[in-house]
Amino acid sequence: MAPELVPVVDGGLGNTTWMVDLGDGRALVVDASRDLRAVHAAAHERGLTVAYAADTHLHADFLTGAVQLAADAGAQVLASAAGHREFPHRGLADGDEVDLGGLTLRALGTPGHTDEHVSYLLADGRTPVGVFTGGSLIVGSAARTDLVHPDRTQELARAQYASMRRLAELPDEVAVWPTHGAGSFCSAPPGAARSSTIGQEKATNPLLVAADEDAFVAQLLGSLGSYPAYFARLGEINRRGPAVLDTASVGRLAPLPVNDVDRLRRDGAVVVDIRPVPDYAAGHVPGALSIPLRDQFASWLGWLADPDRPVVLVAAPEQDLADAVWQAVKIGYEQLVGVLDGGMEAWAAAGLPVARTELVGPDRLAGRRILDIRQDAEFAAGHVPGAEHVELGALSAVADRLENGPTVVMCGHGERAAGAASLLERAGHRDLAVLVGGPEDWARSSGRMLAVGS
Repeated sequence: MAPELVPVVDGGLGNTTWMVDLGDGRALVVDASRDLRAVHAAAHERGLTVAYAADTHLHADFLTGAVQLAADAGAQVLASAAGHREFPHRGLADGDEVDLGGLTLRALGTPGHTDEHVSYLLADGRTPVGVFTGGSLIVGSAARTDLVHPDRTQELARAQYASMRRLAELPDEVAVWPTHGAGSFCSAPPGAARSSTIGQEKATNPLLVAADEDAFVAQLLGSLGSYPAYFARLGEINRRGPAVLDTASVGRLAPLPVNDVDRLRRDGAVVVDIRPVPDYAAGHVPGALSIPLRDQFASWLGWLADPDRPVVLVAAPEQDLADAVWQAVKIGYEQLVGVLDGGMEAWAAAGLPVARTELVGPDRLAGRRILDIRQDAEFAAGHVPGAEHVELGALSAVADRLENGPTVVMCGHGERAAGAASLLERAGHRDLAVLVGGPEDWARSSGRMLAVGS
């Protein structure tokens, strides 16, 4: 009988942590992030204790939860010996096996996404059941190879080619359990399933049917988009090992009086407004970054906020501050110093300045410059004719050089556009508006076709 496998999906980062019920009250967890709330809930529901925490690679998009699992539950950490991690773990080389008590985990060297990447083949006796592929083989694609160093992107793409070919030699019925999935900047095709089989990938994965290595490299590198700035620093933190957290205190944010928040922002702290866009637009602390609290909060916090500066949150009364803190902590943002006590009502009541941003519908774009801040691929797939384009992640670097005039900022729904408007406001732009909706809403409203291409 195949072991019970529990996918624990992080929809915001587009990743899956895999939990295997080992059948004796113990569990194996693969590629857990530092935010272990869902992992603990899944284990508790099944009466399991995490005995093994395996990482397929030095993650760039989140801090590993393996160190925390070792500290909290005594889990044995399994990882590639080639990663030279500086915390206690069992280092595995290609072909090494771990007896899980009836099941066996075999390390397969699969470099490409990172240098030290390993996949883990799970076997029941002599029968291979599935393979945890991390970023070496994902559903319909393979993970990016440009995270280690730009000069090594092509070299690692060629390593990725060899790794995918090696995995494709496994029996067709072997399950494929990747870490990265739809929504991951690491990256995956939109809408892709979370798991597959070797046979299905051989039949449908475009990279596995590439004519040769050169065609594979060209296809893989041609699919790469931008990625959050924080990716550049997490790999090394994961190699050294993230600090063990006092999990009982994570999520408790100090309520800060208005005067303290005003002083902190003047001293260089970043004020991050996590309220829904309409709330932010109706009135916000001047210069605050708008990053609405949702599944993607961590990605945009890591892309837009300086990790070396203290962060103060502005929240609505009903929002879950613990979720905001955990999302920040899992990408290494640990300088959340507090939340504005009393929210914007207290700020306004204190007589401090309040900034506002206009929200407009798709029928109110005429006569204004349109700035589309979606990803390159999104913009190319369809945009309002005549719209200018700067990706949100690149906006800070060019904001002070953009024309300062009546501008409507747009994305797919409005959340990212509000973030862009807040960056522009910080750079001195005025007469800004945010489109409620996206290009398809404009097309329906105007009866016109979207433009395609860059």
